[in-house]
Amino acid sequence: MSNKFRAGICVLMVMFASGPSYAGPFADEMAKCLVRATTQEDKTALVQWIFAFMTLHPDVKQYSAVTPAQRDKLNRQVSDLMVALLTDRCVNESREALKNEGMVTIQTSFSVLGQSAVQTLFSNPEVASGLEQFGKMVDGEKLKKLIESAK
Repeated sequence: MSNKFRAGICVLMVMFASGPSYAGPFADEMAKCLVRATTQEDKTALVQWIFAFMTLHPDVKQYSAVTPAQRDKLNRQVSDLMVALLTDRCVNESREALKNEGMVTIQTSFSVLGQSAVQTLFSNPEVASGLEQFGKMVDGEKLKKLIESAK
């Protein structure tokens, strides 16, 4: 596999945390398979990997102590997971999606998988409690006025 192809795959993987893209029926089947074929341990690795990459940004770097060795370990785990999902666990769905809808299916399908992994994170009671604390600080009256003005 060429370095250019690998770089393209990596970019698509990072983009799985981005907004929604058009997904055709084959990408939908591929995404469903990726979610079904991913264990809780896999989802934890994905969330950790997303976090580790987010902490590379200069605006948030100060809030993390992720070491290069930890990031390398997560890179290996998630790259192995990605290859296993595409070439083993969901090989038929991946092949059909790529054949019928092209490379964008990787982005759209992994976006769904990323959302599933992040949902797992937010379902944790400690995270939910933290979100509840955040919610108490939001000015609900201002938001209510905005919503009512949009009707």
